[in-house]
Amino acid sequence: MTKLDRRELLQWAGASAAAGALFSWTTTETQAAAEALQAQAAASTPYKPRFFTPHEYATVTMLADIILPKDATSGSASEAGTHEFIDYITAEQPERQTAMRGGLAWLDAECYSRFDKPFLEATDAQRRQVLDDIAFPKNTKPEFKRAARFFSTFRDLVAAGFFSSKVGMADIGYMGNRPTVWNGPPAEVLAKLGLR
Repeated sequence: MTKLDRRELLQWAGASAAAGALFSWTTTETQAAAEALQAQAAASTPYKPRFFTPHEYATVTMLADIILPKDATSGSASEAGTHEFIDYITAEQPERQTAMRGGLAWLDAECYSRFDKPFLEATDAQRRQVLDDIAFPKNTKPEFKRAARFFSTFRDLVAAGFFSSKVGMADIGYMGNRPTVWNGPPAEVLAKLGLR
C-alpha cells in the first residue's frame, strides 16, 4: 500500500468537498466514544472488546497500524487506542456491524485465496498487495468494489479515532481551549501609526 502520512490524510479529508460526509457518525458520537475510552483508561482498567472476536480485534489493530503507523513525530494508531475506538463505535452502531465483520472476513478470505493464510499471518508485502487492490476506490476493479467501500469506511474510522485521541491531537499540534494573553499591538506598529 502506498504510504500516506498523517498530514496528507488530514489534508485529504479537509480538502474533500464532501468532508462533512466522510464520517457517518456525528461529532457527539465521536466525542462520546473518546470520553468513554478516556474514562476507562483513567480507571486503569484494560479495554475489553465489546463487539469483535479476538481474531477480528487483532485484525482491526493490525489494519489500523498499517493505515497509521508510528513515525518520527507520533505514535501508531494502536498506541492512540484507535482499535478500541473502532470496536466501541461498531458496538454502538448495529447498522455498521455486518459490513465491518464482512470486510474483515473478506480480508482473511482474500489472503487465503492468494497466499493460503489469513490476513494476520500474511507477510507485510502480501497484506499490502491485497490492500493496494482496495485502497484507492477510483482505481478499484469491479470485483473489489465492496471491499473498497469497507476499507474506505475503516480508514475513516481510523482517522476519527486517531485525531480524537491525545496522541492524534498532539500530532497536529492541537492545544485545546486555553486562555490567551494579549499585550496589545506591537510597539513597532504603534510607532508606525504615530501612537504610543
